[in-house]
Amino acid sequence: MDMIVTARTDDASKGWLEFAGRRYPCALGKAGITANKREGDHATPAGRYPLRRLLYRADKLATPECALPVAEIKPEDGWCDASGHAEYNRPVRLPFTASHEKMRRADGLYDLVVVIGHNDAPVVPGAGSCIFMHVAREGYSGTEGCIALKKGDLLELLSLIEAESRIDIRVPDVETS
Repeated sequence: MDMIVTARTDDASKGWLEFAGRRYPCALGKAGITANKREGDHATPAGRYPLRRLLYRADKLATPECALPVAEIKPEDGWCDASGHAEYNRPVRLPFTASHEKMRRADGLYDLVVVIGHNDAPVVPGAGSCIFMHVAREGYSGTEGCIALKKGDLLELLSLIEAESRIDIRVPDVETS
């Protein structure tokens, strides 16, 4: 069963994630949803993607109930976002000299991270990296391209999804005249 993600009509950086008869508010990329994802465009990539695995902070949470493969986020975990690097859009070990995301964050946004299978089979340089489902900021402010939910909603969603579940991120309908 697919999760369906759509943008709100009044604010493209906010949306809804629907799954198993439930509807969750979520944050999207600051630039909304795009069909042509590029590194640094602040947009969430449209498309249907597999969910690769769940990463979580074991020092903050018990192991979440989830059908996906689960791994703890360690202090040395990072994710390469340098489009010209051989490790682009792949997990890396810190310290790492090229541009990267630190997976162990102080702000709690990456306490739970679902790795979305965007631009990973194969990786295309510049087509976007670090596309995750993670914990939202207060007020669901826009992300760099991820989908973010309230921690409680994300935990509930994780308990409902199956290993085969996919996420379907839909470009908003544009009226033409």
